[in-house]
Amino acid sequence: MPHTLVAPAEFVQDIKKSRFIGKAAPIGSEEEAKAFIAEVSDPAANHNCWAWRIGQSYRFSDDGEPSGTAGKPILQAIDGQDLDGVVVVVTRFFGGILLGSGGLMRAYGGTAAQMLRPAEKREIIPMVTGECAVSFSDLALVKARLTAIPHLVLGESFTAEGVDLTVTLRQGDEDQAIRLIRDLTSGRSNLTFPD
Repeated sequence: MPHTLVAPAEFVQDIKKSRFIGKAAPIGSEEEAKAFIAEVSDPAANHNCWAWRIGQSYRFSDDGEPSGTAGKPILQAIDGQDLDGVVVVVTRFFGGILLGSGGLMRAYGGTAAQMLRPAEKREIIPMVTGECAVSFSDLALVKARLTAIPHLVLGESFTAEGVDLTVTLRQGDEDQAIRLIRDLTSGRSNLTFPD
């Protein structure tokens, strides 16, 4: 299962007189990534290189460093720790000694990896939402038994005939919940999930 950061993280290291400052944060959208990059990038620095990933979407920038020496190694540090919903900015203040392409890749990727490794993370649990109508007579039993399914959240909307339930649960647990509701109501209620 992929993970994301619980809170922003920061790491600073000096490599051959250049200072590398890494900053990372959890994000939920490309707009949040862009806002974080704009907020933490230092206009006085030589380079503010960055990468972010949200699911299958990702972007990275070398910000003036030789192509492929900064943004891609930062993204590889994110992917190497199976992180998702994360943005990383590594700011470099040049110290006068050239690092070469390999040195830059190790410096940017290493700064990102050393920052992310100890950062507090949480598992990303993919959730799905389904709906069903339950009669008043079945409601108490259905609710009591559904709570045994981990990570389940119930929403209720009362109607004249009973209750419309909104059931949000971990992806992969749908069949268990469908069977449970069908069996408890003797087939009177059916939980459905959108395709």
